[in-house]
Amino acid sequence: MNLPRLLHTFGARLGVALLNFGVVWLTARYLGAAGRGQVSLFVTDMALSLLFIGLLGGSSLIYLAPRRSVWHLLLPALAWATVVCAAGSAGIWLWRSTGGVYAAHLFGVSWLQAAFSIVTLLLLGRRQEHSYNYLNLGQAALLTAALAAGFLGLQVRQLAVYWWASYLAYGLPLLAALLLLARQPDRWQRRPGELREVTRELAENSRGAHLANILSFLNYRLSYYFLAALAGTTALGVLSVSVALAEAIWLIPRSAAQLQYVDVVHADDKQAQAGALARTARLTLLATGAAVLVLALLPPALLVAVFGPEFGAARPLLALLAPGVLAFSLNMLLSSYFAGLAAYRTNNLATGAGLIVTLLASALLIPRFGAAGAALSSTLSYFTSTAWLLLAFRRHTGIGLGQLLPGRADLAGLPQLLKTGA
Repeated sequence: MNLPRLLHTFGARLGVALLNFGVVWLTARYLGAAGRGQVSLFVTDMALSLLFIGLLGGSSLIYLAPRRSVWHLLLPALAWATVVCAAGSAGIWLWRSTGGVYAAHLFGVSWLQAAFSIVTLLLLGRRQEHSYNYLNLGQAALLTAALAAGFLGLQVRQLAVYWWASYLAYGLPLLAALLLLARQPDRWQRRPGELREVTRELAENSRGAHLANILSFLNYRLSYYFLAALAGTTALGVLSVSVALAEAIWLIPRSAAQLQYVDVVHADDKQAQAGALARTARLTLLATGAAVLVLALLPPALLVAVFGPEFGAARPLLALLAPGVLAFSLNMLLSSYFAGLAAYRTNNLATGAGLIVTLLASALLIPRFGAAGAALSSTLSYFTSTAWLLLAFRRHTGIGLGQLLPGRADLAGLPQLLKTGA
């Protein structure tokens, strides 16, 4: 994997992570634990509303973008996103009795996020990695700036500030992304029946690819609903800060996995990519392990000083999340490899195994231990799904865990790697 490409993607994701940290800090500091919990529920409701969008889009847009007109892919993806956002917002309104205003904002923000994701994935499928990175960086910057203006400038301390900031943060980058997409050589013209053919191909590729995303969402966030129901939004607010800090570390493996997936999709020799993945995995685990160690050692006093007096309780939650975060960084690389091969069943089985553990652990641990039980259930789930993928990867490539773990040679080779950029 080309180091300058990786560093550019990592740098952009680092910027996004820092800006997202700003969002977490602003909402925690100026809305308190309960208000932060409300924001987390809205974001989780939005993710749930968007859950089925990838059944006609998602990562399959990257897979098909080199083979099809981006406009022929865009139209069915946006139409399906509109239907899903409307149905999801209405379903959450009925399920949680959120009220019409909440549901309307849920639809509006969800649709903008969906459209932004669709257009930027098409750009990434055309290997416009710099544009993809800058657009996501701009979106995060706009959201942070708009929240700061609302909380600090206008002195408004309500959930509604997050809604209006999100409209701005997704709307403007979406317009910029559409302008960039218009610069592609594709044309609107199509032969009779071609749009129907493209839609069918997109649906066929998306079903297997997105099932893992649906299961992953349930793995990541199902415990939020358990915790909100059993312990309230204050406990959820504290957990959400811990999760945000822990998952920020994933910008390292996500950067590598993004490039890994694009490389596998475009590679003629798929097997050769397995060797490249092993090398990338070792370096990724080194960097992720160092970041996890720093995170686990954060003192409670620092969390209180940064987020407020209610968030000192996040410290033990970080310690429970840290091992799972490290294990799952390897999961991301392995799942991107299988996704690039269109081996979606492997990823789905791994994520399904993790979901079973999430359900069992949440039911057993959250009633007894609250937020700590939710954190522990996540870690157990991450270990389960990663172990499944490790076994599948070894059967497929002959590469075992020992070849994926970093050693002294990897540490010794870091200076030369950074010097050459290879």
